[in-house]
Amino acid sequence: MMQTEQSNHQWFALRVKSRHEKAVALAARGKGFEEFLPLYRWRQTWSDRSKWVEMPLFPGYVFCRLDPARRLPLLTIPGVLNFVSMGRTPVPIEDAEIASVQAAIRSDLVTEPCSFVDGGQRVRLERGPLAGTEGVLIEAAERHQVVVSLTILRRSIAVNIERRWVEPLSLQMTAGINGI
Repeated sequence: MMQTEQSNHQWFALRVKSRHEKAVALAARGKGFEEFLPLYRWRQTWSDRSKWVEMPLFPGYVFCRLDPARRLPLLTIPGVLNFVSMGRTPVPIEDAEIASVQAAIRSDLVTEPCSFVDGGQRVRLERGPLAGTEGVLIEAAERHQVVVSLTILRRSIAVNIERRWVEPLSLQMTAGINGI
């Protein structure tokens, strides 16, 4: 695509039917859209066996980068319900939020869905495979995680990290975020 066409392209969330995420992502790619379906590995156990399966980090959603004026082909894909919108206008997702989730997936660190975190100690990872990523630090026993959120969806993921990678963001930078 030409660079001028790309300038209008933003990330949007497509709401999809349960368990249709992979098929929708594949169909979107087939129609020429840049798609992103973040997955994590989960151990599924039945009474007679268990195996590792890949599950969506954000069940019910597939992310696509596109010009919102050219979204109709995505809405015709079987399993697509709608765009995450305000009224009839699709709401874009911040590039930095998608970039943080993409970095978590590429890192091969343990990543899992978690509850949306609205407050807490905001940090920036200065070292390690997620260097440059910002999120909220969670510390429990011998485990440290950084929580990365997609604000518009009010959904988050937690990534296991090493404590030495973390630098707290200054109080001044977090004042507007945490209401301090």
